[in-house]
Amino acid sequence: MTEELYKNHAKSVIARALAVVGAFDVEHPLLTLSQLARRAGLPVATVYRLAGELEDGRFLDRDGAGRYGLGVRLWEMGLLTPIHGGLRETAMPFLLNLHYECGETVQLAVSEGTDAIYIEKLTSEVSVPVKSRVGAHIPLHATGVGKALLAFSPDSFVDAILTMPLKAYTPSTLTERRALSRNLNQIVQHGYAQSDAEYQIGATSIAAPVMVSGTVKAAIGIVNYSARDDLSQYVPALLRATNGLARRLEEVEGTAYPSLSGLN
Repeated sequence: MTEELYKNHAKSVIARALAVVGAFDVEHPLLTLSQLARRAGLPVATVYRLAGELEDGRFLDRDGAGRYGLGVRLWEMGLLTPIHGGLRETAMPFLLNLHYECGETVQLAVSEGTDAIYIEKLTSEVSVPVKSRVGAHIPLHATGVGKALLAFSPDSFVDAILTMPLKAYTPSTLTERRALSRNLNQIVQHGYAQSDAEYQIGATSIAAPVMVSGTVKAAIGIVNYSARDDLSQYVPALLRATNGLARRLEEVEGTAYPSLSGLN
């Protein structure tokens, strides 16, 4: 096999393995072999072979019913990502203090393409919707943390989002460009965002950006799922959390894994 053919073959194998691993998501954490093959877009025989090798390497795991799920090796690697080691762990003390003070669900989110993604959530014993799970993608225009991220993003990115079709999740979702633009300007003026049943009926939230050296790195939100209308009383606590986290991130900027460097 020539070097060029070997490179192409290696790429194709890697691409197929990545397709298998990438078939899992929040809504599909466990998959049968046929489901895995269908979601990966590969023949069952190919997936059977790759899944076996990935299982041997602890990248995949199988339960008693023969369903595949992501393995512990991926979890171990995930702990080394900048979002976990640099942002999530640095944010945890601030999230815990905020959660203790307000007693509501507290969420940490970052921008991911044209969406936001939850990377941490603290909640009480009261159950919360599946859409609020860590790792879930949420719209920027219809959630508190999403709008906090969007409002403080570069103008070019905001303009790109505003030109896209904006999905209505509830009757309260802002889908008209001018209305959303006005709302984003208000968020910048006030320093925090509010959402009242714009993504889920009965859900209210407030959220503020985490600004590091003039760039929005994340957003922290407080969410209630029983139509609570007095969350604004926690705005000072929310801003203490976001400003405190921003200062801490500035202190450890350039350190990939603060928790492994004795800086936390």
